[in-house]
Amino acid sequence: MSFQAALPRILRVGGGISRELAPLLGTLGLSRPLIVTDRFLRDSGRSDALMDDLRAAGMTARLFADTMAEPTAASIESARAFLAEGDHDCVVGFGGGSPIDSAKAIAVLAIHGGACRDYKAPCLLDAPGLPIIAIPTTAGTGSEATRFTIVTDETTDEKMLLAGLAYLPIAALVDFELTLTMPPRLTADTGIDALTHAMEAYVSRRANPFSDSFALSAMRAIATNLRRVWADPEDRAAREAMMFGSTQAGIAFSNASVALVHGMSRPIGAHFHVPHGLSNAMLLPTVTAFSAPGALGRYADCARAMGIAAPDEGNQGAVGKLIDDLARINEELRVPTPAAFGIDPGEWEAILPLMAEQALASGSPGNNPVVPDADEIQALYRRAWNH
Repeated sequence: MSFQAALPRILRVGGGISRELAPLLGTLGLSRPLIVTDRFLRDSGRSDALMDDLRAAGMTARLFADTMAEPTAASIESARAFLAEGDHDCVVGFGGGSPIDSAKAIAVLAIHGGACRDYKAPCLLDAPGLPIIAIPTTAGTGSEATRFTIVTDETTDEKMLLAGLAYLPIAALVDFELTLTMPPRLTADTGIDALTHAMEAYVSRRANPFSDSFALSAMRAIATNLRRVWADPEDRAAREAMMFGSTQAGIAFSNASVALVHGMSRPIGAHFHVPHGLSNAMLLPTVTAFSAPGALGRYADCARAMGIAAPDEGNQGAVGKLIDDLARINEELRVPTPAAFGIDPGEWEAILPLMAEQALASGSPGNNPVVPDADEIQALYRRAWNH
């Protein structure tokens, strides 16, 4: 078996490590960063410490804080224009998945030109853009360690997958202390997103020994600690485990793939503006039940890694417990169904054919243990409506 693995050149992990941005840039021979963040992190003063550290080190930095909660092609164009007004040699994504995903797209377009749509899957772009450095503030997306970004085409309500080594950060600072103030809803949604990354990487048709090791380790960390951080947001040990588990899950799916949950989740986010982690959570139990017959042993391994099934339990029983526990996690973490989220049932039903088409076009369902057709995807959307 042959496979390729790709990682950031430097990963620095630990409490307070985000304050080492200036030395990191110095190590990389960079000194003129554009910091890409969001308004909350700017207005709350969280980005001030980074900017102060950079100025103290004699570096010239500018801040762009007008990212969108779900990056759009228009927001990326606005950021690219802002970058062009300065003389920047790198882009730093500081925030959750949206600022980091935005930073990736900005860095690529700055060098390669064109528009985001020009690079959507199946395009694979490996030629580098500007160097990207990632500082995640949530434990969920794993974007600090992946070769992907997601941008919505607001003219078509399509979430576009952009892939290739061009989007892989050259370095990341993974600081769990940045997650201590995450509210419960964000903690739950990003945590289930990370769990989904690890599970889908492990059951993917593109799984390999390298990605498997990170996926299993991530599942152990996340399943053990997700309920803990939901119950006690200031549990430092659990926060630290969740943060590193999220990074490991990102490494896993970046070197394997995601699958059907993500393929179906993106259209929900694009059309109904459901946060990405939440739309994954809405789908995970239903899609797992559909997919398990295609990789029973692998899903049973997930249950064992998550501590849901005993090491010697049979595959069928382990998978049954896995599906039950995923539903129970959603209930305990108060994950709403699409119906409870307030989506109009008539609008949901009317758009199912287009969502199924967009899910298939992303390519992710093709990596699933059971590859569905459009009718099966629509049936799964209906099943998830109120489950």
